[in-house]
Amino acid sequence: MGEDTRHVSDSVERFLDSTLDSVDSAEELTVGAARRAGFDDDDLMKIGMAVRESMVNAVVHGNRYNANKKVRLSVSRNSGRFTVRIADEGQGFEFDHLPDPLAPENLMRTSGRGIFLIRSFMDEFQIRRLDPGGTEVTLVKYMVSK
Repeated sequence: MGEDTRHVSDSVERFLDSTLDSVDSAEELTVGAARRAGFDDDDLMKIGMAVRESMVNAVVHGNRYNANKKVRLSVSRNSGRFTVRIADEGQGFEFDHLPDPLAPENLMRTSGRGIFLIRSFMDEFQIRRLDPGGTEVTLVKYMVSK
């Protein structure tokens, strides 16, 4: 990372339609903010993939492409942390009942690896139910000087 951006505060929030075009928009906006924050190409790829997976989950599984529901994207950086929050307006799901994508019976499945990938690409990952409905994920990448 070039300049020291650890103490710079910057944030943006958008409400996006429940479409796959919004997935692209969210990834582009987030990667742009991460680039300005000074992340290298490897971290930019990881952040982009984590946001893409989270947005697909929100659009497809959360809001189920419902045109009346939005996905809230919040990107911020401060105190050495780059934080992305993505929230849908869906019914939610049981986090504890997610199948293990590495279990032999799940290896050939065409879906079910998103949260596994997100956790491996980000430094912190949290998921919570919203009241009265919906799910919010929080993704954090630490900003370290190189």
